[in-house]
Amino acid sequence: MLYGLENGAIREEIELILDYPANLVNALQNDQIDIGLIPVAALVGLDNYQIVSDYCIGTEGEVASVCLFSEVPMEQIDTVILDYQSRTSVLLCKLLFEKHWKKPVRFIEAHDESYLESIKGNVAGLVIGDRALKSRTKYNYIYDLGQGWKEMTGLPFVFAVWVSLNPLNEKFIRSFNLANQEGLAHLNEVASQANFSDYNVGYYFRHNISYILSNEHKKAMELFFNIALQKTLDIH
Repeated sequence: MLYGLENGAIREEIELILDYPANLVNALQNDQIDIGLIPVAALVGLDNYQIVSDYCIGTEGEVASVCLFSEVPMEQIDTVILDYQSRTSVLLCKLLFEKHWKKPVRFIEAHDESYLESIKGNVAGLVIGDRALKSRTKYNYIYDLGQGWKEMTGLPFVFAVWVSLNPLNEKFIRSFNLANQEGLAHLNEVASQANFSDYNVGYYFRHNISYILSNEHKKAMELFFNIALQKTLDIH
């Protein structure tokens, strides 16, 4: 996605800002940015938002970079430390424990990277992003949250979508979609430039992540919201 925004014609029309998802939500609410790649869990707290692109960050099943890691099998886990970087992944983890794995556990919120050292014994940890890909050889048991959602619902999962709080003209939206499309057209090139040895980046981009916001993806988002609101879980 960044490839198209950085190298396509649209680069003359935008200022690109890179930041953590939670910070992008705040920037969007404070009118500091016009469009943000926003975690879907944060949409519940936004008023009058619009999804402005046909593209997203999602998965059709195994996502690899959003996983629960443990030294012991699921039945022996009694505590889960939650990654501090993603509200969507935290909410998904809670939903899976309640509705899919059907196991009561104690949740602890992490505040920095040190929590990775506490994943041992009966204490499991939710880890996302590059750290999750690097952790795949360190633990005996890996529970992939994308795969868990697929098993529970039969649907893909959406982690983030492009969102605006203000109306955008159709011409810009078309250009923005083309920029996203251009990035996907250069997927192999982007993967070849990635300096990452812990996981096959090409496989990750092509098979673990899905990018088109299809009707099935939208259906999955609606179901995710409905379950979350029904159970009034903490998504903030």
